[in-house]
Amino acid sequence: MTKIDFYQIDSDEAPLLFTCRLIDKAYRQGRQIYIHTDSEHQSKELDELLWSFRTHRFIPHGLQAEADSAPIKIGHDHEPEAHQDVLINLSGTVPDFFSRFERVAEIVPKGEQHRDSARANYRFYKARGYHLDYHEMKTAVKQQHG
Repeated sequence: MTKIDFYQIDSDEAPLLFTCRLIDKAYRQGRQIYIHTDSEHQSKELDELLWSFRTHRFIPHGLQAEADSAPIKIGHDHEPEAHQDVLINLSGTVPDFFSRFERVAEIVPKGEQHRDSARANYRFYKARGYHLDYHEMKTAVKQQHG
């Protein structure tokens, strides 16, 4: 059964920077990752950020429509074709295809609207019997780039 982790950002770290750190960690563990964003704009913003996130090591990624064999794909408007290992959800809603993944990471930015969406997602998963963990991310990592 899919394991769900909620990451509540309680620092001033930008949600996409936190997401890059999470992607980097999961990739270094050998995981395949699909990041589900809320829009084409957010997908492109994350794509650009990942190119410059770690200057000393490459994080192979691409947009869903363009990255045939990349271990990290970013999309917003449809289910990924091949990935089923880790889903990072930035959309604010539960994707219909979440249960095909081994793990789901729900990113919860600051702000009451984001927290309300996360609470609704938490209730959704809990009502269906999924294993849930909640992590409060209180401090940002000082070194964001480089």
